[in-house]
Amino acid sequence: MPERGLVIVYTGKGKGKTTAALGMVLRAVGHGYKVGMIQFIKGEWYYGELTSSKRLEPEFEMIAAGRGFVGIIDDDHPIEDHQRAAKEAIALAKQKIASGIYDIMILDEINYAAKLNLISQQDILDIIAAKPEKTSLVLTGNYVPESVIAAADLVTEMREIKHPYQKGIKAKKGIDF
Repeated sequence: MPERGLVIVYTGKGKGKTTAALGMVLRAVGHGYKVGMIQFIKGEWYYGELTSSKRLEPEFEMIAAGRGFVGIIDDDHPIEDHQRAAKEAIALAKQKIASGIYDIMILDEINYAAKLNLISQQDILDIIAAKPEKTSLVLTGNYVPESVIAAADLVTEMREIKHPYQKGIKAKKGIDF
């Protein structure tokens, strides 16, 4: 009988949620596991994992499904575009997870997508309920719904204690993106 997969949540206002998930990718690929990652918010800016993920193929597949960060300075998309992209990402996640080929599926920033009303809490709970027994599911993003916490096996909260932004230091290549 295959080992039971876990539901893992990385949340909180501190930095490191996606980074923790990517660390899990590196570890899992080292064991020959198949890992998928769908990014719900990121999608139009360049960030390092877009290139480095290609080096881990075919064991790792990363899909940037979002239209970029919602409601920030460079966001020139109407909210309907973000909602459409998030709904398409939910459908893609359900399809990829149902395929049974992934040992681990990461849904990056899915919690934040729910907070922004791009998707519903029920969308997340439906994915959790439908995951194959052997598949581990990793859900990242701040503002995790209480219902998702209740359904998870492991929840880790990143808490900001000190951040370079507080000193006016901008995001760094290789550290933040």
